[in-house]
Amino acid sequence: MPGQNEYCLNINDKEIILIGTAHISKKSAEEVKAVIEREQPDSVCIELCPARYQSISDKDKWKKTDIIKIIKEKKALLMLANLVLSSYQKRMAKKFGIQAGQEMIQGIESAREVGAQLVLADRNIQTTFSRIWRSIGLGSKMRLFFQLVLSVFSGDDVSEEDIEKLKSSDMLSSALNEIATAFPELKSVLVDERDKYLAQKIKEAPGKKIVAVLGAGHIPGITREIYREQDLKKLTEVPPASKVGKIILWGIPLLVIALIISTFSVDRQAGLAQIESWILWNGTLAALGTLLAWGHPLSIATAFVAAPISSLNPLLAAGWFAGLSEAFMKKPNVEDFENLPDDITSFGGFWRNKVTHILLVVALANLGSMFGTMFGGADIIRMFLETLFH
Repeated sequence: MPGQNEYCLNINDKEIILIGTAHISKKSAEEVKAVIEREQPDSVCIELCPARYQSISDKDKWKKTDIIKIIKEKKALLMLANLVLSSYQKRMAKKFGIQAGQEMIQGIESAREVGAQLVLADRNIQTTFSRIWRSIGLGSKMRLFFQLVLSVFSGDDVSEEDIEKLKSSDMLSSALNEIATAFPELKSVLVDERDKYLAQKIKEAPGKKIVAVLGAGHIPGITREIYREQDLKKLTEVPPASKVGKIILWGIPLLVIALIISTFSVDRQAGLAQIESWILWNGTLAALGTLLAWGHPLSIATAFVAAPISSLNPLLAAGWFAGLSEAFMKKPNVEDFENLPDDITSFGGFWRNKVTHILLVVALANLGSMFGTMFGGADIIRMFLETLFH
């Protein structure tokens, strides 16, 4: 007998059974095992991409991470966001004594046991993050980041009964509507697009009988989208930065330089004051951000020196230089990578672990430099106008 979290579909002569799960529910893992053993499917689709599958399968993955390479490849903020997003699940899973994503692990094991082909049906997580980053503005990025941090370190008491209630489609629809109100672009990329991608991958899975293990929030969208043909290539493209964004990105430093040169031509002392203001605002706030992350004194000094220069070149960022300095001065050891999964579940651990500590240095130095550019730029405009109308 199908359970209450099972959804049976027939399409293209295939029988497709969707299992709606909660990612930190012990009961979900038990349901997955029972359904796969009962149905003996040809294929088992799981809501994982190759990168997330590797992190589950390879327990030593963190030990192989090269933090310096991550910073040089400009993936520090991506890694930090990934850790922030996973920390809440890990904390809740630890509370209930299970592994985060245990239902996916169970799907992998059960597929192997019954001889079914395993299909990694989700879109690459880096593609999803990149599309999110390109689809929302600066204000939304900052608001989203701070909301994620607050949710990670909040002390909300969630019972196992509450977790099971999250499988109710009404509650899930309500939660998604709230996300859509605050971040409509985020819901589109994180939920709607992945519904389409998952639906197409499930439909294309080999065999006549397919079981798909999915987060319950994707069930309504997948049951709607699976009857339509989806363009996977289009769903995996990372859109280029908008022309307006590029104009602003390059326009601000060019404007700053033009204003300083113009002021110099009228009043040399005022021009020198503008340069001093630019250096002090950028350098001080980037250094302050590094200090807030408890960066090494050399990293603080590096942020101060790098920020006024990097703020004039959109291809550079003060946080990269501060992060590289921090990585050289406080290089993570094997123990830091081994403790990473546990350390990200607490505020103290997140700040103490050398891996996340370096990522925080990158993030907060960049944040400080950004504010330094805003305040320094405003001060340069003020001095230019004063000189012009003096």
